[in-house]
Amino acid sequence: MQQGKIIKSISGFYEVHTREGITYRCRARGLFRALGQKPLVGDDVEIEITDTVSVPPEGSVMRILPRRNSLVRPNVANVDQAVLLFAITHPVPSYNMLDRFLILMERKELPAVLCFNKTDLARKEEIEALRETYEDCGCRVLFASNYQGEGIEELRKVLEGRTSVITGPSGAGKSTLINTLCPEARMETGELSRKIARGKNTTRHIELLSAGADTYLVDTPGFTSLFLEEMEADQLRYCYPEFGPYEGTCRFGGCVHIHEPSCRVREAVEAGKIHPIRYRNYCELYEELRTRKPVYRK
Repeated sequence: MQQGKIIKSISGFYEVHTREGITYRCRARGLFRALGQKPLVGDDVEIEITDTVSVPPEGSVMRILPRRNSLVRPNVANVDQAVLLFAITHPVPSYNMLDRFLILMERKELPAVLCFNKTDLARKEEIEALRETYEDCGCRVLFASNYQGEGIEELRKVLEGRTSVITGPSGAGKSTLINTLCPEARMETGELSRKIARGKNTTRHIELLSAGADTYLVDTPGFTSLFLEEMEADQLRYCYPEFGPYEGTCRFGGCVHIHEPSCRVREAVEAGKIHPIRYRNYCELYEELRTRKPVYRK
């Protein structure tokens, strides 16, 4: 038996990278289906070597080791953090979508790193505006440029020794960044549409890409929209770390920080202690959740 990590899943086969640096093409035991289990990219597994002559060598996945966590989109296991990549410009970031990503990571209890790309194309004022808006958002904020190499080494240190999901909207430069961090990946990069300034989705499947010893990246398809599912409106305030110091200090218990009098969060916004863009997004998302139609599941 050897231990390894599933780095790719396609057409019923699993590519398992072992600690010895060898990648095996494996099938999963039929027992997993009987147990209602399915190996995921990112799973740590035990494999039995069945053929060392074939190229690549072959084996069977015999056991899935305990998972720390798993995600549905992307369908991957044992993730340590999410890197949310947004362009500063070309395309201009949607603050609303950015907050949606941060909320989803908060809900999944997955540490997030917010990375703004394309500093080489941005004005200083644009960079500082983003820094001021998200400096208190509860996650690390980085600025980078694939073209100039700015911030890349700092990002490498953040990624080192971890499995990180790289996600964000189309056109942010995910594939180009991954090619910088993992030159062997040779990810296809999409050109920006001249008409709508959105990137073409170039990601075809889920794959762990090695960026160093025990360091893996997961590229995900680009998004043009993102919905907050299975979340109640009154839970939203807990996904904004800036509100934390004021929770429980408002005049009314259960204050949702929208129209209630003597609301400490609203007072903090007026005093400049909470950024108005973040609060505006909160109000918009709260209204969306409050007025949405209930989803009935069988």
